Amino acid sequence: MSLSVGLPNAAGITIGGKSAKTIRELSDATADAAAQALGAKEGDDKSVKTGPVGLDKSADTQESQAGDNTSIAVKVLLKRLKELQQQLREQQQQLAAAQAASYSTPEAKITAVSAIQGQIADTNGAILQTSASLIKEMTKGSGTGSVVNTTA
Repeated sequence: MSLSVGLPNAAGITIGGKSAKTIRELSDATADAAAQALGAKEGDDKSVKTGPVGLDKSADTQESQAGDNTSIAVKVLLKRLKELQQQLREQQQQLAAAQAASYSTPEAKITAVSAIQGQIADTNGAILQTSASLIKEMTKGSGTGSVVNTTA
């Protein structure tokens, strides 16, 4: 048994307030950005690359424990986590500088410090989300008998 649904004006359908064309363009842009982040080039669609794509040669212990058998998603998430941690360190330095600086009024200092604290909170949230995605990705194969080391 099959079911067919016909829509008289499929171009008029919106998903989350966006047209199908916009969603398709966003999807294509996301795929292009992911390919660019992974180091893929135009015309590389048929080749498969393995190894530490986009990761530094001086990998820390977490990345070296991951080994060569990790998925590309894990490698991308590890790279993103490392970037977010660096961003957090920079924001903490900015916060320390803002707290040590002198301002014309106490309100100006509160505004500057609060803005940086908001950025730090956003970065912490992104780190938590990335960590959760990384854990989920690393434990995908755990039901099939593979072992995942979850120690930091």
